[in-house]
Amino acid sequence: MTDTRVFSFDPKAALIAYHAAVEAQDFATTAAMFHPDIAYESPGVGTVTGRDAVIDSFRAYFAEHPDQTAVDDRVERVAPLAAHADWRLTATKRSTGERIERAGEEAVFFDEDGLIVRVIVADR
Repeated sequence: MTDTRVFSFDPKAALIAYHAAVEAQDFATTAAMFHPDIAYESPGVGTVTGRDAVIDSFRAYFAEHPDQTAVDDRVERVAPLAAHADWRLTATKRSTGERIERAGEEAVFFDEDGLIVRVIVADR
């Protein structure tokens, strides 16, 4: 019998759900989407590995930027287990009051169980 999980998995929908959980600062749901050995790469944090470490970095980020609002301008499936998003966000840095506007792209890679194994964020 052929395993059809890869073929029925929708990485675009999974990326949209992931971004919704992050935007809601729902760390439990976000953590459940991550593989235990996830690698998260971003200009702001460098490379963070491991589910707990990535969630800790998200908690720290949102503690400093509690009013972040992020929008995806485009989300697309790029492979059976990968999706790409063009995004933009605004936030206020709590410690300085500085208003931040960023835009960039994100590649998200999933395993056969639909868990996120790697995220690569790049600013524009």
